Amino acid sequence: MDSVPILLVTANVGSIFDDPTDLLKIWIAEFLSKISNMDVKFIAVHCQEVGGKKYEKSMKHVDSFVKTLLNSNELKSFNKVCVFLDEDFSSVQHFTALGSLYFVHETVDASIWNFKESKFVPLAEKQVYSGNIEAVPIKEKAKFPQHFFPECKWSRKGYMRTRWSIFGTIFDLINIHLFHDASNLVAMTTYPSVYSKNRKYALEHTLQRFHNDQYENVPYFVFGDFNFRTDTKGVINKLTDGLIKSRIQNTKNNDQTKLQYTNEENVILSIGKKEFSHSDHENMFLDYNWLRSFDKEIDAFKDILAEFPLVFAPSYPFEEQVSKANSYMPTRCPAWCDRVLLSHSAKEIIKVDHPVEYGLLGPNTCMGDHKPVYLKLKLAKDAGIVRCCGDSAPPLLRLPSDDKCRCFCRTLVTVPINIIDTSDDYLTEKSIPEVATTNSKYLQPSARVQTTLEPYTPESSASRSPFSEENDSEEPEVQRRTSFCPAQLKNKLENILLSSDGDSNNSSLARRSVIVDESTDRIGDSSNVRSRANSTKTRTLGSNIEYKRFNFIRFKKKSRKKNISCIEAVCAIA
Repeated sequence: MDSVPILLVTANVGSIFDDPTDLLKIWIAEFLSKISNMDVKFIAVHCQEVGGKKYEKSMKHVDSFVKTLLNSNELKSFNKVCVFLDEDFSSVQHFTALGSLYFVHETVDASIWNFKESKFVPLAEKQVYSGNIEAVPIKEKAKFPQHFFPECKWSRKGYMRTRWSIFGTIFDLINIHLFHDASNLVAMTTYPSVYSKNRKYALEHTLQRFHNDQYENVPYFVFGDFNFRTDTKGVINKLTDGLIKSRIQNTKNNDQTKLQYTNEENVILSIGKKEFSHSDHENMFLDYNWLRSFDKEIDAFKDILAEFPLVFAPSYPFEEQVSKANSYMPTRCPAWCDRVLLSHSAKEIIKVDHPVEYGLLGPNTCMGDHKPVYLKLKLAKDAGIVRCCGDSAPPLLRLPSDDKCRCFCRTLVTVPINIIDTSDDYLTEKSIPEVATTNSKYLQPSARVQTTLEPYTPESSASRSPFSEENDSEEPEVQRRTSFCPAQLKNKLENILLSSDGDSNNSSLARRSVIVDESTDRIGDSSNVRSRANSTKTRTLGSNIEYKRFNFIRFKKKSRKKNISCIEAVCAIA
């Protein structure tokens, strides 16, 4: 045979680890049942949120999850296994909660790339790398740098890459997890929303890095939880045409503020920060054909990424109750968050004369809030390395007459970014020139660039976790770092100033600095930080304080072990 059937699966498994008694068992049974009916010889499963949303408590269930798969009858003939599980949540700089599982049939000739030695190495029978996997050289893993999104809490979003040679055909498999929509109220204000822009930036950075690193460019499949959402503003306009809009305002808690669209008698659509509820919610979104025209985020990458037609329902957000396997939760507008995308060069190694299957795994089974998405295809043998800029590539990707690659991928991100490989054994730093042009207005510059930064969301800076869709009632001891909005910092500064000695006659400077240290979540006096030399006049501190200037200055605090991103809030009184 001149081809080998392969199966690519992406699954956000956060929900199932939070319910190991029911959902975890159901998920495993449905997955094994599906692959038993497929004649495939290579299986790649990319998981996100391994260990669950409350990973401190539920990470212990990951081991039994992997063992159940490895010991199953359905995978018995897959004698070569390679598993990567990023489980070390104590490593704040590296933790991504990504899991990549690869199963190779006994009849398949396969090898995996060693990024440290830059060569392919044979697979052992069973290789399971778990816990802290930074030093494992047969994978490349990174967390999105904090300075990309300075106003946000550092999330566990990132990517993991492996490189494979299957019967002489070489390609990359990339597991990715991008940022979600923190608030429906923010997402509906404009399109593209600020969330869409940040997702676009992160994906651009990822693809550009792979294209410009020291390794040869090969075809790739990138599949994971992209968190791509529909045009929320457009969807709402369609659903509420002719309806009356009203706002229910909660002055004490903005999270409970919401919009309602009504006809003369009933509420048709209700929208809150985490509410998206239609009066006929189930029927409205199960018939998803009308919704596909609002799936637009992928359009920004049509010159460098391809996708097979979407002929399945949105993969998120499904109910997590076993009895409601086909129902969407009234929390978000349903969207195709989970996808399998591929480079244009990857189309050259797919046997097009064989049918391709692209769909949901477990459409009638409760699989958590995300339904897994799979792509089944036949991979050509002995294709070697297919150039990304070949004759069949789109014009923007085509290789010019000389032998240098100048395709569209190389100019995706051209702002100053320091990229450090996260393996402890082979740290290498690569820089992109500091003076460069860019074709994207969405890019956030590094701390060295003097510009006004667009916040992640107008309201998420005051929330506990703009990157996490965790339960708000989560125990305090497991809550992650907190972000502080300008109003909160201003109040804290005012309290500090009022509590100090009111006699300003012996004070030559009435300026205080506060540091928000994202590694400790503590706010205190910046006694160890050198103040910037802006002289200010002083007046007697009384009951009325006039703030002439209240601004933020970003900087990076260097240490030998790690970079700590800080925000210095300077309040000057004149």
